[in-house]
Amino acid sequence: MRLLNHIFDSNRAWAERMRKEEPSFFENLAATQTPEYLWIGCADSRVPSNQIMGKLPGEVFVHRNVANQVMHADLNMLSVLQYAVEVLKVKHVIVCGHYGCGGVQAAMTNQHFGLIDNWLRSMKDLYTAHEPDLGGIEDPTERVNRFCELNVHQQVLNVCHTTIVQDAWARGQEVAVHGWIYGLHDGLIRDLGLCFTEEAQVAEVYRLGATK
Repeated sequence: MRLLNHIFDSNRAWAERMRKEEPSFFENLAATQTPEYLWIGCADSRVPSNQIMGKLPGEVFVHRNVANQVMHADLNMLSVLQYAVEVLKVKHVIVCGHYGCGGVQAAMTNQHFGLIDNWLRSMKDLYTAHEPDLGGIEDPTERVNRFCELNVHQQVLNVCHTTIVQDAWARGQEVAVHGWIYGLHDGLIRDLGLCFTEEAQVAEVYRLGATK
C-alpha cells in the first residue's frame, strides 16, 4: 500500500509542466551534469537551495547537514567537495547558513540533545572563542543571528583550508569560496563579504603550498 500518493501525483504534475515548458528538459538533464555552484548549506527544510537561488535542477550541486558544517574528518562532505571541484569543475563553493538556525542555537547552550551533541562540539568551541563579544549583544535573537554569521565565516575558512581547494588553486583552477546567509523572515540571501579566490588570502599556517 502506497502511503504518499499525493507526492507521486505532485511529481507527475511537475514533470508534465516541465515537459510543456521545455520539451527536451529531461533529455538534456540526463545527458550531463555541469553545475557552476556547490552549495554547502543547512539541512533545515525551510532552506531549499535551488529555489532560493532561482536555479533549476542540474544547476547546483548540493551538500546539506545540520548547521552547514565543514569538518575535516567528515568524509561525506569532503567527498562531495572533491567531486564538485575536481570532476564537475564548479567555479563557486557557497557556504550558506540561515538566521535562526536551530543547530547554532543548540550549540550556544549546555542542554543535552543526544547524539547530535557530538556534531555540535566544534560549534561550541567556536562559541566559546567568541563568547565575550556575543555576550555583549543583549537581544537574544540578534545574539543567535550574529553567531549564525560567525559560524558561516568559520566554515568558509574550513573549506579554504582543505587540501581539495588548495590543490585546485595550486594548479591554477578558478575556484571562489563564498559566505552567505539566508533570512527565513524575508526569503533573501545576504552576502557576508567573504570571498576567497587564492591561497594568499588564507592565513599562512594553513597554506599547504607555502613551504613547497
